[in-house]
Amino acid sequence: MPSTFISGPDWECSSGPIVTRDFDADTDLWPIGAGSEFGGSDKDELEDGLHPVVAIGLKTQRPANLTGVVISYNEDNDRAQVNLAEKVCVKNYVSNVTSWTGTVPYTYDTTVDIGRPVYVDDSAHLSAGVTLSMSPLNTNSDANPLAGYIFYCQDDYDDSGVGGAGANVEYPRTQAEDTESEYCILLTNDFGVGTADTSP
Repeated sequence: MPSTFISGPDWECSSGPIVTRDFDADTDLWPIGAGSEFGGSDKDELEDGLHPVVAIGLKTQRPANLTGVVISYNEDNDRAQVNLAEKVCVKNYVSNVTSWTGTVPYTYDTTVDIGRPVYVDDSAHLSAGVTLSMSPLNTNSDANPLAGYIFYCQDDYDDSGVGGAGANVEYPRTQAEDTESEYCILLTNDFGVGTADTSP
């Protein structure tokens, strides 16, 4: 089980695109930190070098929140730099819960495949370091913002990279129920409603 957000050199699984904007980590981002004026959280405190996928703005906007990945954090002014770029690929922990009954996981995806949607989920059941699940609703039946889709990591391709074979990860990946595993996610800022405004 994870105990902190993804860190280290392999969190960013594509070289771009990069579109960064600064946010106040305490008030603009969730579900990180404790005591946020937008609803609080029981997730890890944000530190520089950690890279959670987050939702941006009021929780009352959900699921129509922007999402992005934290790329840096300045504790002195509580300022987080977030990459909002469409289709950047990043590595994060993802819970394979797909629905809840109250605060208890009810169903799971145990054969996770490429293209599987993942959501920013503020359910307390998720471990510290986990902001993503495969459930479109949280434990309060609130709609979760769409973060993106399960995708290949750079070394998941057979014979990837210089020097020969990569990790050769086979999809679909078989997972036990109630598992929080590392996946690469192709991020999106389309929150999944799918109805365009066609007014003049």
